[in-house]
Amino acid sequence: MDKQKLEFFRKLLLEEKDRLNEKMDNLKKGEVYVNRDELKDVVDAASDEFDKTFVMRIRDRELKLIKKIDEALVKIDNGTYGYCTECGCEIEEKRLNARPVASLCIACKEEEEEQERRAEKYGK
Repeated sequence: MDKQKLEFFRKLLLEEKDRLNEKMDNLKKGEVYVNRDELKDVVDAASDEFDKTFVMRIRDRELKLIKKIDEALVKIDNGTYGYCTECGCEIEEKRLNARPVASLCIACKEEEEEQERRAEKYGK
C-alpha cells in the first residue's frame, strides 16, 4: 500500500479513536450514582441497574474498538497494515474503507465466522 493511502487510513483511524474517546468521556459524565436508600421502589432500582449495565456494555465495546484502532496504527507504522494476519494476502482497499481496523481478508473472515457457527452449533 502506498504512503498516501496509509496516511489516509491513519487519519481515519485517529479520527475514529478521538470520536470514541469523546463518547467515552460523555458516558462517564452522564453516569448517575444513586443512593439505594433513596429509591422509591423496585422499578426504580431495576431501571437504574439496567442503565448502568447498558453504559458499561457500550464502554466495553468502545474500549475494544479503541484497542483495535491502536493495533492498526502500529501496523501502519511497522508496514504491515492492510495485510491479512491469517494468510498474509493484501486486504482489499474497499474492505479497509468499510472497516479500517480489519485484520483479516474477506475469505479468512468468512472462514473464521463459519468456524464460530460450527462451534456454536455443536457446542464446541
